[in-house]
Amino acid sequence: MSDSLERLYQAVIAARDLDPATSRTARLFQRGPSKMAKKLAEEAIEVVIDAVNGNTEAVVRESADLLYNLTVLWASAGVKPEDVWREMERREEMLGIAEKLPKSAVKMPKVLASKALPAKALPKTLPKTLPKELSKATASPAVRRRIVALEGRSSHKRH
Repeated sequence: MSDSLERLYQAVIAARDLDPATSRTARLFQRGPSKMAKKLAEEAIEVVIDAVNGNTEAVVRESADLLYNLTVLWASAGVKPEDVWREMERREEMLGIAEKLPKSAVKMPKVLASKALPAKALPKTLPKTLPKELSKATASPAVRRRIVALEGRSSHKRH
């Protein structure tokens, strides 16, 4: 899989300077990180809605869109796939492949807590250009939100 993602990343890099009138990737780069983040969030929501509705084929399609938009955002931010793989390997060494780092140092064993990012290192404010929903979702990382089923809601893609 990492080879496919690396190929996608290289294709995104190659397309970023193309004509925005003919290249979706170039258009995203032209519009900037705020638009890229919004598109990424939209695709993530579409994956969630399709998963909740049990639409496996749509989850696959929307996941491909999600990975594309994630890769565009990575390229814009100067993040390479190998940077992400390194972080995944670091986490695997600490917690195992299927675990995510805890949101709070309170839940971590003392050995891991010393490696955690201190709360004061988190930004106090997010850029105003981020969509309001994204700002709310990232403003307080220690707060867990309820998951609500989105039954009966039809999803219309806006591109």
